[in-house]
Parts: sequence; C-alpha cells; structure tokens
Amino acid sequence: MEIEKNEQINSLFEFYQSLLTQKQNDYIQLYYADDYSLGEIAEEFDVSRQAVYDNIKRTVTVLLDYEEKLHLYADFTVRNNQVDKIKTYIDNKYPDDNDLKSLIERLENLEEE
Repeated sequence: MEIEKNEQINSLFEFYQSLLTQKQNDYIQLYYADDYSLGEIAEEFDVSRQAVYDNIKRTVTVLLDYEEKLHLYADFTVRNNQVDKIKTYIDNKYPDDNDLKSLIERLENLEEE
C-alpha cells in the first residue's frame, strides 16, 4: 500500500510541481522521490520533524485536490492506455504500415511538445 501511495504522490508531483511553493517542492522531492526521512529533511532545513511532517501532509492534500479538480494525471493515463491499445492493434493487423506507425509515434510525442 505504501509503495502505491509513493508512486501516486510522485506522479502527481510531476504534473503539479510548478503549482507548489519552493518549500513544498523541496520537501516532497526529498521525502517521496529521494527517500529522505523526516528527521533528515528537518536537519537539512533547520526545522522540527513536526514542521516537515505537517508541510508534507498539507502538500499531499494540495496535490490530491489539484488532481481532483484538474484530472491531468488521470487523463494522461487514459490517453496512454488508449495509445498502447492502438499500437498493439496496428502491430497485429498492420505490421508493415509505416504511415500508421508514424502517426502513432507523433501521438506518443505530443506530451513532450
């Protein structure tokens, strides 16, 4: 259960990172992505463990609220699943159609543009 939560928070962090304050960014990055303990973060920023814990807890709530309202991660996941299904279909039914493969590749790269 803890692993799934960490993956969820890391994914949401990728999507909504720019909406967070610098302190929120730092704490979430260190805690969830870099696997620092609350004590290590507290020492790094010269604050109490409780202050770090409270900030991380509030920030996780903020990330979940953003996702509930904006659905960026959920929509991204749905799109990627659909692209995967289309790729599988094309690979099975039209393995030599380079035009279709090119279109799928462009679709996959839209997120990067």
